[in-house]
Amino acid sequence: MAESEERAAEEEAAKKRRPRALQLVRTEGSDKSCVTFVLHDEDHTLGNSLRYMIMKDPEVEFCGYSITHPSESKINFRIQTKDGVPAVEMFQKGLEELMGVCQHVLTTFELFFWEVWRILA
Repeated sequence: MAESEERAAEEEAAKKRRPRALQLVRTEGSDKSCVTFVLHDEDHTLGNSLRYMIMKDPEVEFCGYSITHPSESKINFRIQTKDGVPAVEMFQKGLEELMGVCQHVLTTFELFFWEVWRILA
């Protein structure tokens, strides 16, 4: 087997061993309004930003996260909603709103950067 084929096979095997980036955990007997999401390879940067965006919604009763252990890059992210609203919808809405904020910050930064670059050049 060629070296490049071996490397490709090793990378494929590593992908299969790696846990999914997102897992849903629901306790037995709970409804769709109370869900814990497990986010792999994430830390406080995403956890706190996403928690803030989700908590702004009045349909959210509780939203919090915890880092399982300092040596692990895994977040347990819990959402509880009011009136049976699916927690998955609030999670998705929070991610979309956070992406919008990040895009706004990036666009504003780039505009400012090129304006300064033009003045200094």
